[in-house]
Amino acid sequence: MKSLRLGTRKSLLAWAQSRQVARALEALHPGLQIELVGVETQGDRIQDVPLSQIEGREFFVKELDDGLLARQVDFTVHSLKDLSLDRPAGIRLGAIPIRENPRDVVVFSSQILKRLAQGDEIRIGTSAPRRLENLPRFLASALPSAGSARIQFKEIRGNVNTRLGRLHEAETSPKKCDGVVLALAGLNRLMADVTARSILQDLFKETRFMVLPLDQCPPAPGQGALAIECRAEDIETYEILHKLHDVETEAQVTRERKVLRAWGGGCHLSLGAVAESHPELGDLLFVRGRHPQGHTVEELQWDSPAHMSKIDLSTVWDGSRNRVENVENLDWQIPVSTVAIFVASPRAIPDSLAPGQAAELGRARIWVSGMRSWESLARRGFWVEGCAENLGFDRIRPTLQSPALALPALADWQILTHQGAVATWTSQNAVATYRLTPQSSLPGSAGDPLSAPDPQCDFFYWNSGSQFETYRRFITRESLEKAVHACGPGKTAARLRELGIKNLKVFPSSKEWRKWLGI
Repeated sequence: MKSLRLGTRKSLLAWAQSRQVARALEALHPGLQIELVGVETQGDRIQDVPLSQIEGREFFVKELDDGLLARQVDFTVHSLKDLSLDRPAGIRLGAIPIRENPRDVVVFSSQILKRLAQGDEIRIGTSAPRRLENLPRFLASALPSAGSARIQFKEIRGNVNTRLGRLHEAETSPKKCDGVVLALAGLNRLMADVTARSILQDLFKETRFMVLPLDQCPPAPGQGALAIECRAEDIETYEILHKLHDVETEAQVTRERKVLRAWGGGCHLSLGAVAESHPELGDLLFVRGRHPQGHTVEELQWDSPAHMSKIDLSTVWDGSRNRVENVENLDWQIPVSTVAIFVASPRAIPDSLAPGQAAELGRARIWVSGMRSWESLARRGFWVEGCAENLGFDRIRPTLQSPALALPALADWQILTHQGAVATWTSQNAVATYRLTPQSSLPGSAGDPLSAPDPQCDFFYWNSGSQFETYRRFITRESLEKAVHACGPGKTAARLRELGIKNLKVFPSSKEWRKWLGI
């Protein structure tokens, strides 16, 4: 029987994720026994100073490295984002397991809606430079305050349970926070740990979540991934650890850390970068923050088709801007017991709601398709918990099943959409709240945002399958066949293929499509 000593920090989260690694390795190697050895690091000892102000690097790692090289432990488990780009000689990466959800989440106190309504200053706890850079603009449009929220960021350090405890401080306490920013991966790992779960469940009582979109607030490079290390010469231990290695996760964090290296490295950077793979779009890399040279960066890196040269605008029809359909609101209702709702379009919740509907929606946990819907609902006072970033509902299914969020099973969700799309939601309960019909007369000419597609257009961007069905009668058959059609991923792409569109290109957004066209 072989025994190994696993070196880990002593925090609740570090202990939980190390215990999960130990159990996974023991399951893969019958007869293996792993003992956890707690090690206190500099980052654990110094709690009253922001990491960006502490000299040196490896705040949560050095003491573990020393113990490993001194043979006090046989291997170590780290949050990969805590590791510097250049590791000490004599230490070898044994495995990067399958990544947990990389998103950030803001957990708000039970009084957040009341404080927003009163115009109170909202105190958000975080000390990460990237969060301080990207969060203010996002929260200004995401909170249900019509853009008037006053936000104060408070320096906050400590374990996850310590930070969550700030939400439950007395209103007069200088430690009180209305919201704290945390990694969803850490919360999920804690909820999977028997010891930690009861602590978190108490701290989560009467709180609200806001899951930050990857494109608006990308996390730290490597967030959600673990790094398992051993001594370089210990081949036997390396082979044991490597059974947990995940090649796709390694590729993603390598791309992210490449950006980190290009920016200079270190936790002082105002940089968020996250890579993921999309079934229709391939590899995506979201980068957002303020470069050390002072300029802001907001970019999406992906393998788009070769860019088009400058073209005649009269041959282009952009359905993301030409929303000229008539919208007819329908009578609808959702069960009073509904807990979770996905809003497929900002038009799915009409401006004028029947008595009781606003209250029903206010009680529900609302997720939306993208930021346009999020901002529209926030302006009307609705709390939105998260979005699919216009990349399709299927993309966020794993997030909706996160243990920390405790959302209902997906089969119990209500989907609010238009009449023509109800049939496409085969595994959820879809409710038609409106229908689209073509306008009887359409003013304008090609390129006019109030016009129908020109019969001879060469390039189309379709905002939905129903939009294509509404306006295909304006387009000649020859143009339909020879034109290059484009849309976003998910149900729109699937529907256009069902309707016979052959020359279809899928883009992350209409913005990326326009960039591709060079307009």
